[in-house]
Amino acid sequence: MFPTFIYGTAWKEDATERLTRLALDAGFRAIDTANQRRHYFEAGVGAAVTGAIRDGVVRRDELFLQTKFTSASGQDHRLPYDPKADPATQVRQSFASSLGHLQVDAIDSYVLHGPSRSRGLSEEDVAVWRAMESLPIPLLGVSNVSLEQLEELCGIAAVRPKFVQNRCFASTGWDAAVRDFCARHDIVYQGFSLLTANVAALRRRAFAEVVARVGRTPAQVVFRFARQIGIVPLTGTTDPAHMAEDLAIDDFALSDDDVARIERLA
Repeated sequence: MFPTFIYGTAWKEDATERLTRLALDAGFRAIDTANQRRHYFEAGVGAAVTGAIRDGVVRRDELFLQTKFTSASGQDHRLPYDPKADPATQVRQSFASSLGHLQVDAIDSYVLHGPSRSRGLSEEDVAVWRAMESLPIPLLGVSNVSLEQLEELCGIAAVRPKFVQNRCFASTGWDAAVRDFCARHDIVYQGFSLLTANVAALRRRAFAEVVARVGRTPAQVVFRFARQIGIVPLTGTTDPAHMAEDLAIDDFALSDDDVARIERLA
């Protein structure tokens, strides 16, 4: 069962365990992290998950745990693998490290944190994906990817990505080109920074009018909009009240006109 809402754990440092536990207590059942100490504290996620399972908040089979392999160019000095090893070995070492950090026997989704260069795929990227294909993982994904790179990856992959996770900008039609490709190829699109990447767009009158009409918070409207156009949203809120509000989007819907107005915000 794929998640419909994901709690993102980037940039939380020593608060990662506490905030992830708050998210689980609030009702989130999908958690996204990465074995990249530069931006994530994967072991903090594992501690929170272990504690929540121990305390009876959630069972492991109710959780969707997603983590990522990050190439050396995206890491700082705290690498989860031997920097001199070949890409396949680095993937295996990072994956084993993630299992230890998360204190689990299996991961539900394993994501390439992003290609190693801004255009096209490098030989390293292909070698990393081949190594990911050999892991005991039911679902693979790729993040921070352009349409060109996604097309190239799908063209060479023996196991195609099931997920794409991108920062989602209103200025690109909410990543319309990549989302269209995903829809045509049975790939689930996960969108992050839906609020923080679109501060100016969300200040526009058209959006304020939709918010006023439905009587919900701006964040709830954005996340409901995302769902209705086929995006699985991520939120990284640190506020327990906002966690509960963000999850409370199943009891209302936006009209076709509302959706069209938000799509055209840029």
